Amino acid sequence: MERLWTPWRLAYVTGASTGIPGCVFCDAVVEGADASLIVHRGANCFVILNLYPYNNGHLMVVPYRHVGRLALLTPAELVELMRMTRVVEMALEELYQPHGFNMGLNLGKSAGAGVLDHLHMHVVPRWNGDTNFMSVVGETRVLPEELTHTAGRLRPLLARLAARAVDQ
Repeated sequence: MERLWTPWRLAYVTGASTGIPGCVFCDAVVEGADASLIVHRGANCFVILNLYPYNNGHLMVVPYRHVGRLALLTPAELVELMRMTRVVEMALEELYQPHGFNMGLNLGKSAGAGVLDHLHMHVVPRWNGDTNFMSVVGETRVLPEELTHTAGRLRPLLARLAARAVDQ
């Protein structure tokens, strides 16, 4: 059996927490932008890199408030969630030129939510043929870019596009 060593996952697996117990998003906000891979902050929502991405550039748009349903968002939170999702799409399009995107919410365990009770919108850039033999046969994803490098590339781009999007 092949082994991939992932010591950085220990805190996640053991449930280390400083915010709402077990909520990685609440923890990320408490820990600060650089430690948590937050790449953009708004008034009601923030954008964070997925620590276990499906593809390079896999981002999530997350309300600061710990809520698990769209119906519980305030009108301002709901509007900002969608505006930020739009800005994220534009940023990823400019940076990576993907062939498409997967975007979505998983509400509840039966729907595939990995983080229960804290709503988040996944934005995953996709390329033709991005599922190769490593994913299918080896059950392993190969990601060529480190998350810290992705974060460094995205932060100024998201800031520029978000400022421009407010005027549109």
